[in-house]
Amino acid sequence: MQEYQKLKLNRVKRGQKRAVYDVEKINTILDAGFIGFVGYIHQGKAISLPMAYGRNGNKIYLHSSQANRMLLSLLDAGEMSMTVMHLDALVLARSGLHHSVNYRSATLYGSIKRVENPKEKEAALYCFMEHMMKGRWDDIRPMKAEELDRTLVVEMTIETASAKIRDVGVNDEPEDELLPVWAGLVPLKQIALPPISDKKLRENIKVPNHVIEYYNMHK
Repeated sequence: MQEYQKLKLNRVKRGQKRAVYDVEKINTILDAGFIGFVGYIHQGKAISLPMAYGRNGNKIYLHSSQANRMLLSLLDAGEMSMTVMHLDALVLARSGLHHSVNYRSATLYGSIKRVENPKEKEAALYCFMEHMMKGRWDDIRPMKAEELDRTLVVEMTIETASAKIRDVGVNDEPEDELLPVWAGLVPLKQIALPPISDKKLRENIKVPNHVIEYYNMHK
């Protein structure tokens, strides 16, 4: 079992019993998501934005326009952090203090660089697309050279990370357990609904197999 080294930067201080440093478990959290929250500083102001990402090994890929202020600020800093979270359940206790949520979250820390080489940039965008939906890249038209030129792609190398997971039930005070108050979990999940074809599609174009497979896996 490979673990990220526990450093001052990534060590979980609050709720240490829920801390996870296992690389495979953290990658599982990342692969189950597609949106990460990225923090950066712009003109002295702290800003956090959601960004779609792709993962390949210990590399995270983000992309946007060449003028994107967040990515440019991160490149100037040379490092970044990103958090991915999945909300799994509402935990409804007998007292307000013990209400909670079940969740899986992972926070990454690492260095960042601009992807310049056209082949490496296309490979990064392939990774991004396949992270979104496997099989999608091969079903769309090839990317044009001018599109690659207009796109800023950055690569984060995960140098350390940690995760927190809560997957248990209600944790009430013992003296509250006999109160006439309902307590329990309300499980939550993100699902896919049936695909909706674009109105401008030609009549003979059907929903591709990779989209149907994605829907069947997530419905």
